[in-house]
Amino acid sequence: MSALSSQTVAFVLKGYPRLSETFIAQEIAALEARGLDILIVSLRHPTDRKRHPLHDAIRAHILYLPEYLYQEPLRVLRGWWQVRRLPGYKAALAQWWRDLKRDRSPNRIRRFGQALVLAAELPGTCQHLHAHFIHTPGSVTRYTAHILQHPWTASAHARDIWITPEWEKREKLADCRWAVTCTAHNVTHLAALSDPAKVSLVYHGLNFDRFPDPPVWRPARDGRDAQDPVQLLSVGRAVEKKGFDILLQALARLPTDLHWRFTHIGGGPLLPTLKAQAETLGIADRVTWRGAEAQDAVIAAYRAADIFALACRRDRDGDMDGLPNVLMEAQSQALPCAASAISAIPELIVDGETGLLVPAEDTGELTVALNRLIVDPVLRNRLGGRAAARVRQDFGMSRGIAELAKRFGLAA
Repeated sequence: MSALSSQTVAFVLKGYPRLSETFIAQEIAALEARGLDILIVSLRHPTDRKRHPLHDAIRAHILYLPEYLYQEPLRVLRGWWQVRRLPGYKAALAQWWRDLKRDRSPNRIRRFGQALVLAAELPGTCQHLHAHFIHTPGSVTRYTAHILQHPWTASAHARDIWITPEWEKREKLADCRWAVTCTAHNVTHLAALSDPAKVSLVYHGLNFDRFPDPPVWRPARDGRDAQDPVQLLSVGRAVEKKGFDILLQALARLPTDLHWRFTHIGGGPLLPTLKAQAETLGIADRVTWRGAEAQDAVIAAYRAADIFALACRRDRDGDMDGLPNVLMEAQSQALPCAASAISAIPELIVDGETGLLVPAEDTGELTVALNRLIVDPVLRNRLGGRAAARVRQDFGMSRGIAELAKRFGLAA
């Protein structure tokens, strides 16, 4: 696909800033450093109590749209009044009406109201809109682009792909100028629904300037010393697709004579349920729940741990992770990982070489993998060292940022 000329680009996000979406902040900061002028458009106000230092490095202005239309009805009405006679308004309204007949939800109504406000308030310097996530942000972006007759593009990630109806993905991919996504697994799925030339792979990758070199030494714990237990870690929001309930079950099945501790970092709605589950399983005294934390604290946790575990699965809505950044982050610190062989995780972890993979939702196999890592510090060192080398060689962010910069019209 041809690149667009250099200009201000409106990045439409679900919410900003978000600790769970630092990969987007990393991208924005890197593109700003390349010279791209960005306006951040957020559909929601921030809810995280903590803030990533990376957000303070971003210079872009932020435009918050009405989170719920009833909260700012005059702003929505003013937006409609200003754009109702624009040449693209009728086409956008007709598209929204077709969508509404297939998706009769309040969200669909809210998306068009937000698009009216965005179309009215978007600065004239913004001639290109880019949606991060193809579902809700993609809809607001698409309706706005139709109203203003501007081009739009998209980055698709994980949940947005798997919970969006096929008809909607097909139409959005046909309508946007180009789309990128962060795993080869996603590319295969989306390319089958569209012109394959429109969809490209752009790994998020890591900015290794923000990560220290891995520790040169880790304790040779093997689970036999009650005073020095093996330290297991997982990072992620407490939601169904992360599989923390499976991980707790696997931990509870470990031999009773093994000494270990498990730390979880992350917020999320299922935290109370998971804490109750740990009590029921009889392992609550071995589990620490630290809640959401900024990245410097997370990096320190990677460096202090012996094993990283993530039991991702497809949830009841069909949602699943793509390639969780926390796995790349853990591997950057030479932390051996045990994870589910689902979605794009095998693109990162080579089973038996740079980590251990188990079938999704297979508690027994996960217990076996964790037991192997707990009792064998030599295996942990070998897997962790190879993982750190591979992630730094193949999963740095520079290649992806260069591809995005080209697409947004920036000079090499």
